[in-house]
Amino acid sequence: MFTSALKSFTSNISANYTLSTTPTSISGVWKVYDGKKKSTGKAVSVFVFERKSLDPQSGGLGGRSGASSLKKLHDEVISRVKKESNLLARLRHPSILELAEPIEDTRNGGLMFATEPVTASLAGLLQEKDDQERAGGTGGRPSRYVVEESDGQKRRRELEIDELEIQKGLLQIAQGLEFLHESAKLIHGNLTPEAIYVNVKSDWKIAGLLFAGPSDTSNAQNSIPPISLSEALYHDPRLPRSLQLNLDYTSPDFTLDSNISPSADMFSLGLLILALYNSPHTSPLKTNSNLASYKKIMSSVSTTPSSSNNFLSSRPLPRELTSDVLPRLITRRPGQRMNAREFQQSQFFDNILVSSIRFLDSLPAKSPNEKSQFMRGLPRILEQFPKSVLEKKVLPALLEETKDRELLSLILQNVFKIIKLLPSGKRAFTDRIIPQLRDIFMASGGKSGSVERDSTKEAGLVVVLESMELIGENCNGKEFKDDILPILHLGLESPTHSIVDKSLGCLPTVLAILDFSTIKNELFPVVAAVFSKTSSLGIKIRGLEAFVIFCGGSRANSDELGDGLDGAASGTNIKKTNSSTILDKYTVQEKVVPLLKAIKTKEPAVMMAALGVFKQVGKIADADFLAIDVLPMLWSFSLGPLLNLEQFQQFMSLIKTLSSKIEHEQTRKLRELSSNSNGNSSVSISNDAIGAGPSSNIYDSNRAGGGGENDFERLVLGKSRGAGDDMLGESLQPQPQRAPMSKAEAPMFSWSTPALTPGQNANSRAITPDQTLNSFPTLQPKPKTALDKSSATFGSFNTLTPMQPPSPWSFNVTPVNPVPPPQQFQSQPTFALPPPPTSNSSFSTFSIAPPPTQTQRSYSQPNYGGGLGGVGQSRNPMLTPASTNQTSQRKSGLDAYESLL
Repeated sequence: MFTSALKSFTSNISANYTLSTTPTSISGVWKVYDGKKKSTGKAVSVFVFERKSLDPQSGGLGGRSGASSLKKLHDEVISRVKKESNLLARLRHPSILELAEPIEDTRNGGLMFATEPVTASLAGLLQEKDDQERAGGTGGRPSRYVVEESDGQKRRRELEIDELEIQKGLLQIAQGLEFLHESAKLIHGNLTPEAIYVNVKSDWKIAGLLFAGPSDTSNAQNSIPPISLSEALYHDPRLPRSLQLNLDYTSPDFTLDSNISPSADMFSLGLLILALYNSPHTSPLKTNSNLASYKKIMSSVSTTPSSSNNFLSSRPLPRELTSDVLPRLITRRPGQRMNAREFQQSQFFDNILVSSIRFLDSLPAKSPNEKSQFMRGLPRILEQFPKSVLEKKVLPALLEETKDRELLSLILQNVFKIIKLLPSGKRAFTDRIIPQLRDIFMASGGKSGSVERDSTKEAGLVVVLESMELIGENCNGKEFKDDILPILHLGLESPTHSIVDKSLGCLPTVLAILDFSTIKNELFPVVAAVFSKTSSLGIKIRGLEAFVIFCGGSRANSDELGDGLDGAASGTNIKKTNSSTILDKYTVQEKVVPLLKAIKTKEPAVMMAALGVFKQVGKIADADFLAIDVLPMLWSFSLGPLLNLEQFQQFMSLIKTLSSKIEHEQTRKLRELSSNSNGNSSVSISNDAIGAGPSSNIYDSNRAGGGGENDFERLVLGKSRGAGDDMLGESLQPQPQRAPMSKAEAPMFSWSTPALTPGQNANSRAITPDQTLNSFPTLQPKPKTALDKSSATFGSFNTLTPMQPPSPWSFNVTPVNPVPPPQQFQSQPTFALPPPPTSNSSFSTFSIAPPPTQTQRSYSQPNYGGGLGGVGQSRNPMLTPASTNQTSQRKSGLDAYESLL
């Protein structure tokens, strides 16, 4: 925005440009503001001239005649100022100040024009250097040139005028003079420090063309009027000195000979060189703008600069200047002076640094072979350049050449070396390098996957990847994520294996910069995809090394013999990434380990690289995951046919270590469970362990209640049972809940055939069905025969049907020794199975056999253990029901079965 001094001015420039609030520098009657075009953001410098600066300080001469003459003088000055701007618009040369917007009239008679961005005039820099020297050195006083950055922050511009800066600047001025003299056929006429400006690239530019005009000997037609020496040499005290000819830098050709020739500018150039080396930095001629004083100085040998008096310099001058240059510039005779072209070829510029800058300025016109040779040799001399020259001259020139893709890799090597040398490398990298890298590699502005690949950029991409550590040091996390990470993705997805290898090698640096979310969601999936798709063993190994780093280790971990799980400290100090960037346990177990499981090759190098990943997984994963998923994979990898003894032993060492870790962890868990358990739970666990199960608890509860024997008697005697009893006479009251059935235990039902034990006889008769049967036969009613008439009262069943609880069972068998009651089943229907069919059977199907005869007693005793059950048996015997009426007619009690007892 405008200051109060600018509010009265309105012009096209003020409408289309945003100006700084305060001027960055003042050059004579001009106030220089930093500006930026609103539409494009292009930076400019806006020169503002206020007409009131021409008003005399004393208040004027007084009177009407004096006022009219002053107004006429002011009009002449305004016309001269406009002439300068018009000349800048016509003259286009790298050493001439470039005009961005032509001069405009503003309200109240002001003038305004815009040029390329400039820092200050050479006169202002020399004045600042004098102030620093008077304050006690270059660090005694900070620079007064403050600029406002795009983010709103203000910083001081670092300006240095050292030997190389002077040589470079004088060379550029000489090139500008050569253009004026030979091409434009003009004489500058007033070459002073006020007429030279230093732009933001540290280039010296010629301006101040108030007294420019053609020479006397020029035959070319020129619309610019010649210089009027009578007017130019007259010093009017009513005007500012900056708008008048400065006699301290004027050639005697003007003052003594009234001769206008190009050699006059060369004499002024010689005095300018003396001012650069003098202290204070002023001309050796002290005329005080008085023509008589000037003539007096030039008339005396002692006051005229020459070799005999060291050209009146208070400081030693370079030998190249005193021996060859200055004697041919500061001389009374114009014919003895060198021209601008000869000055550029003098020994003063005969050094490698100046020659390199000259070559750099003419680089666009050089052949590809010359450019390549220059870029290859430039890194050897970069350290010799002043830091200001590197930042403001060399670096911008190199970045301009990045459009040549054939030289991209060589240019980027020099660029990154300059960033390493600069003390303000971080600012230069952020402001200059990052936008250029974005334009080169991400031209489409999209994600890496949508960028069209260019094979000519591959070499440059390798240079960027090799410089990733330097990049990480000179940008913050947000800049790295937004601008550098897409370039890294471009390298990871490259079809060239060497570029992918370089990209994976950057991970230690990258993980230390990015946050956890970015690593997990944006970087790790890309690396995992590269690892899964690649067919190169080298990329496989590099991917496994990357997984080690993702899991919190370093690349060196894959080569170490120790696994880090035994608590022993490592003898080497390995730089590891920040723990906050390590992948979480879930990602390691669910994403990383499956990638290892999918490895098909058995190459030893791949196996050993995977071993490094397993070491890191062993530090992160749970013990049960290690036991179930990791150890089987380790065993499979360790048995690879191509591993040698030492490699196998490394696998075994990790297997043993992880097994020990699992054992210790499981032991700890069991001990915690054991300490938290009560006595009852311990007894229950013991009973389950020996196979007693819930049956023992039921048996114990029955015995404790004193009803176990009575229940058995009621069961076998057929006594009526209570309302709460089941068909076996047992209580239907809620019983303690059974322990859950083990997965390995097959479900058992009342109709299941018990397993045959070695001690059992397959032919022994029992109440239960024959145990030799392997499957149930189809239940069909048996046809009655003559032998069945005696037992016609016994019921028979046509099909296998569930028994109803109200139907009682009648048993007439009383064993000698009491046996525990059979296990009670929960709401399971009971079925009666037919005995094995025999030819001698005289009983109906599903009926209890009568007491055995004498002949039958010779057979083996029936197996009650299999029929009635015992301790630890979980099945009830399958007993055949008989008719209630028939039971009442038969002999009851143990008498009917006394032969069995």
